[in-house]
Amino acid sequence: MTDSMSRTSRLRLMLVLLVSLVGCDQASKQYAVTHWKNQPKQSYLQDVFRIEYAENTGAFLSLFGDLSPTARYIILVIGNAIGMAVLVGYLMSVSQIDRWNYVAWTLIFAGGIGNLIDRIRINAVIDFLNLGIGPVRTGIFNVADMAITAGFFMLFPQILRSPSTGHDAPAPLLNSPTSESGTPT
Repeated sequence: MTDSMSRTSRLRLMLVLLVSLVGCDQASKQYAVTHWKNQPKQSYLQDVFRIEYAENTGAFLSLFGDLSPTARYIILVIGNAIGMAVLVGYLMSVSQIDRWNYVAWTLIFAGGIGNLIDRIRINAVIDFLNLGIGPVRTGIFNVADMAITAGFFMLFPQILRSPSTGHDAPAPLLNSPTSESGTPT
């Protein structure tokens, strides 16, 4: 999909995704605190799906969880806030971006905001979902993590694409004369 989006369309789409995803994330976390905090894990579908409340002071799979509170705050709150500001600035200023990439990056942005709210509010991220079969399990995650993961998987094919396939070749400069074969003259 190569359709370019206007700035107004991008803003509207971002607001819809941001409000719906962050709203769902925060509502589900509030539900988790109210109903599952200090409760034993609950298992469903022969233990494929678990509800297991956790407060993660680190990042993905508790990365940075062993750092001092000050270091965690600098990396996970200030660093995340700067990253989110840069990302939203990019998303709103880039002159052309196709809808697929825009949605992918906006999902990552919305998920990052959902988890940042937790870090600011309680110095941890509320997680409560777990999937797996037998000993092969995901980490405990939340709705914001699902948005981040979905955005990453949407971008993943582009990450794997090699420049030698021609898919990532830069477009010729506008108004450049070209030969019949399409190469600049």
